[in-house]
Amino acid sequence: MNKMKRFGLIALSVAIAIPTMAKKEIPLVYDVEFTGAEYEAPYFPTLEEAPVVKTLPNPFEFSNSTKQVKKFKDWEKRRAEIIRELEHYELGTKPLTSKENIKAKMEGNKLTVDITVNGNTLTIVANIKYPEGDGPFPAIIGMGGGGTGSLPAKIFDDRKIAQISWQFGQVMSHTQKRGNEPFNKIYPELVDNGSYSVWPWGLSRIIDGLEIVGTEVSKIDLKHIAVSGCSYAGKMALYCGALDERIALTIAQEPGGGGVDAWRVSETLGNVETLGNTNHSWFMESMFQYAGENVNRLPMDHHELAALVCPRALLVLGNTDYEWMAEESNSVSSAAARKVWEKFGIEDRMGYSIQGGHMHCALPQSQYPEVEAFVDKFLLGKEANTIVTYVDETLKDVDYKKWMPWAE
Repeated sequence: MNKMKRFGLIALSVAIAIPTMAKKEIPLVYDVEFTGAEYEAPYFPTLEEAPVVKTLPNPFEFSNSTKQVKKFKDWEKRRAEIIRELEHYELGTKPLTSKENIKAKMEGNKLTVDITVNGNTLTIVANIKYPEGDGPFPAIIGMGGGGTGSLPAKIFDDRKIAQISWQFGQVMSHTQKRGNEPFNKIYPELVDNGSYSVWPWGLSRIIDGLEIVGTEVSKIDLKHIAVSGCSYAGKMALYCGALDERIALTIAQEPGGGGVDAWRVSETLGNVETLGNTNHSWFMESMFQYAGENVNRLPMDHHELAALVCPRALLVLGNTDYEWMAEESNSVSSAAARKVWEKFGIEDRMGYSIQGGHMHCALPQSQYPEVEAFVDKFLLGKEANTIVTYVDETLKDVDYKKWMPWAE
């Protein structure tokens, strides 16, 4: 079937079922980093205490309980539990930094943010590429270099979307030396943190800086910020979007293991990035006790990481040409995560497109429509088809249901 016809037919069949009222009542973005910050952390079972769960954990079931999320108002608390579990078992704490500790200024197209904690100051600089005009402009923050990550800049240039680039090494290097990173100068007690809690912390401080200087100065529309990256930076974009609710759109391009891929599913596949076979500097060392069969004792999995973006917008892109990417795991996890958006009648805010035939981190023409649709709808407020649940023929025989017995 022609790609565009396939895309449109899926959208037509599902979009009719989305309750209009639910979409109007549920926010597209928030004005705070973490709405659930005041909730107490759940009890964290040790490896020995945790039950063996060989399917994907139920994202709607509260921690250490049989009670479940029934309505959207319950999601804030459940989301807070998942964040605390990810921080405890995998990432380390992403500290909430008061704006009282932050100063920011704009000089031309350069944003400078100074964060002072424990008597020491860390400086983050981000460069902004502006379109022509007076703004305020929606913006995309690129992970890993350019202002659009690995997505074609033309998609954003044509839509007059500002592009913000920042060097994540300003807070932590690609392969950290624990205790010797810029982040550790202001948070020496968080020496165990993995990069995927620290890099999102740095990006959140950029958003703080934009808020401090104000829209009139920055010319950035703070309600329409996106993040994107590919591969390790695709994971980075996912964690940034999952852990900061001021981000309206997250595009995670080929994030692989440690990103959207579910650890449990990846463990059943071949030569892929499993929990025991990922970069140790990106996570806490203590996570690796859950390698191998012990992965089934983790209280959460990465379909729940992806679901943290809900109710905001998430697009996951995959590439079946690379075994290491474990796209079967990505497809299962994405399908499971999407159940959260579906429950609240906002499934048009989450999509995934997994297909081969292109180089790693090189967006093929066949995926342009999905990216453009999400950008148009969630950065520009235009009507667009964002019902995307496409997987390659190579994944057509995957038994998704066996992984999510809790799904309706």
